Amino acid sequence: MKGLFRAAAIVLSMAAGGASYAQQAQTSPNAQPPAQAPATPQIQAPAPAVAPAPVSPETKAARAKLDGFKADLEQKEAAIQGRVMADADLQNIRQQLEPIIAEIRKVIEEQAPKLDASKQRLSQLGPKPDKGQPEESADVARDRAEREAAVAELDETQRLGRALLVQAEQLSTQIGDLRRSGFTRALFEQSDGLISPSLWMNVVQAVPRELRSLGIVMGDALEQLQRTTSLGVLLLMGLAIGVAIALYAGRRSIAPRLVRRDPAIVDPARRSRLLAALGVLILGAGPAIAGSWIVWVAFDSVDIVPSRIEQVGKAILSGLAFIAFVRALIDAILAPDHTSWRLIPVRDASAARIMSFSVTLATVMVVGKVIESFNAAIAAALPITVMTRAVFALAWALVFAELLRRFAARENQDEACLGPYVSQDVDIGGPLRSLGWFLVALIVGSVLGGYVALASFLVDQAAWISIVVALVGLCVALADEFIGGSLRGQTRLATTLQANTGLRRRSLEQIGVLGSGFARLALIVIGFLLVLAPWGIESTDVTGSLRAMFFGFSVGDVTISLSSILIAAALFAAGFAVTRMVQRWLNNTFLPATDLDAGLRNSISTAAGYVGVIIAGVLAFTYLGLSLERVTIVAGALSVGIGFGLQSIVNNFISGLILLWERPIRVGDLVVVGDGEGYVRRINVRSTEIQAFDRSTIIVPNSNLISGIVRNRVRNDRVGRVLVSVPVPRASDPDQVAEIMRKAALAHREIMSEPTPRVLFKKVTENTIDFDLVCFVDDIDSAGRVSSDIYFEIFRGLRKAGIGVPAPAPAPAPDEEPQDKAPKADEKEDETLTLLKDKTPA
Repeated sequence: MKGLFRAAAIVLSMAAGGASYAQQAQTSPNAQPPAQAPATPQIQAPAPAVAPAPVSPETKAARAKLDGFKADLEQKEAAIQGRVMADADLQNIRQQLEPIIAEIRKVIEEQAPKLDASKQRLSQLGPKPDKGQPEESADVARDRAEREAAVAELDETQRLGRALLVQAEQLSTQIGDLRRSGFTRALFEQSDGLISPSLWMNVVQAVPRELRSLGIVMGDALEQLQRTTSLGVLLLMGLAIGVAIALYAGRRSIAPRLVRRDPAIVDPARRSRLLAALGVLILGAGPAIAGSWIVWVAFDSVDIVPSRIEQVGKAILSGLAFIAFVRALIDAILAPDHTSWRLIPVRDASAARIMSFSVTLATVMVVGKVIESFNAAIAAALPITVMTRAVFALAWALVFAELLRRFAARENQDEACLGPYVSQDVDIGGPLRSLGWFLVALIVGSVLGGYVALASFLVDQAAWISIVVALVGLCVALADEFIGGSLRGQTRLATTLQANTGLRRRSLEQIGVLGSGFARLALIVIGFLLVLAPWGIESTDVTGSLRAMFFGFSVGDVTISLSSILIAAALFAAGFAVTRMVQRWLNNTFLPATDLDAGLRNSISTAAGYVGVIIAGVLAFTYLGLSLERVTIVAGALSVGIGFGLQSIVNNFISGLILLWERPIRVGDLVVVGDGEGYVRRINVRSTEIQAFDRSTIIVPNSNLISGIVRNRVRNDRVGRVLVSVPVPRASDPDQVAEIMRKAALAHREIMSEPTPRVLFKKVTENTIDFDLVCFVDDIDSAGRVSSDIYFEIFRGLRKAGIGVPAPAPAPAPDEEPQDKAPKADEKEDETLTLLKDKTPA
């Protein structure tokens, strides 16, 4: 029997070893095969057999999707290696990468919560038992194996997704670098200059061949035109051209009728000027663009000429629309014929000059583009293409130089006039004119030096940037007026919102300022992206960086995420708001209904506030991923700094936080700190600035305000107490004096009627009786002035009642001389004035 049991034990041990090896082989694909079993196996305790856990369908689907993305990325990466690709092909590959990157991010985000949940489930089983400890039961071992397998599958899937995401982003960056390098290479490619004899010799040699090519292309076009032309085609083209001509011709008469800029109005409102400018732009450019589009649609649909000639027609139609747009834009902003409706204050001559030269520059550009498209249609030789670009770039630069010269001549003429001249208008100033001359010199130098592509690019960019800046400026002005201006003042929208929402007018103005600020920022960013687009920098590059900054980027082992910071701040703000609501409920509803004293109520309310703020802070730090261990490390570092002599700085810092949090004193409060009194002007982190009455500034450390005694005269309200002390001779009637003082207080218009002024009989001395008048004003800043006014009024009342005025002295006998010791009337009056002066507070 013992032999049978021993044999059974050996068989079970071998089965368990095989099962564990199978599990290890599945969870660790790089595991080595087991070593050769010894000849004489040792007797081991039986272990439960664990079956391998199956892969979940969701994980299989995610792995299959990632495998497909991996193959696609490897194919695209191999396509761009070792050869120069066209910019259009690179752009196509990059556009295909964007959805792949988005899908990979989606897979990673889907696997992250599943992995966290699987790790938490595995952690509930605790660590595996070490050697010498009791073995786990079969159910626990099976459950542990399944959970470990699930964690391994999810972790491996997420690691593969992250690796593919990095690969896709690197490939996208590589394509962007290739496009920029190709753009730079083409931009700075040197050819023969415009004054180079070899260029003109090559042009002369290529002219006969180009004439033959032109004849062939025109013959093909005429042949196709004869083959495809019919009555319906002619009617369609005639109708399209007629509509376009009507739109082109009618836009100059439509705009003045629909958008009236009355010259009789000397100073129109800004909103009216902006609306008129917008209407002129839309009605001036819209019909021209619509007419070109109608003709192009009809021209492209009938297919009466070869596709190469269609591009020439497209260039002509686009050029006509571009010239109309430039004219409408200048007319909208500068309004050459309507001085009072001008958005930018320039002279009439300057506005007309800018209009004419802008249309001329646009026409030169359009003619050059049309000839370039014609050269492309006949497959012109490179020397002819270079010559065409160089000639039109030089012509554009010369026209622009003439515009700058006209402005310089106008300025010199103004300076030569008699008397001091001060221009009230905005004109092309020195820095802008210097930049224009630099651009002209750069274009001319590039044309003469053989960098024709650079010169043509500079011409296009100068026109493009000017248009973008003008449009952004117009849109910014519209946003400021219709977002910020609509909520400012007594507008209809502001009144409606104030009545329906209960917001204050000041709050609506602040909302309008914020809204216009956000709109201005968005417009500037859009304009910046539009300016950078032709330079090979796409919006995807900028948006990718912004997305990484918002959703998180890694610096070493630390991940910084703007979105997490904003959400944590929102959580803290919500917790703080809930804490304030609870404190308000405790102070106004619950605690007054109890029998607790005021001190205990205040302690409970304060403790509730501290607990709520701590809970809100813990929630915010937890969302940011800051554990208590890291907070402890920071606290330890601060304690080390405090130990090295930062006690005073930290004390003032914490005191400043308490001042800003509890707000026992606020900016504008009238406080008394020690011997100093003044108004709080600024509460800094370390100290507080108090402006005294002599305009000097008192710098008080924050710790003194927290631990010392501070008198805040306007803590609850700005009601101030006025104390007027009046001494009168002892023989005076107290009731009469009190009535005079009371009437003087009630007669002053700034004295509050509630609480009513009171006259207090203070004391009786050997020579006087003293009275105190106590009254209140609604603003403590006027207490000193009101006190002075009341003193004047009381003194006039006392003089009128004869109180404090001595009786006239008897006339001396003829044979007697007046005694020197007898007091004179002036002396007694001076004595009363001295008493009043002594009792008057400074």
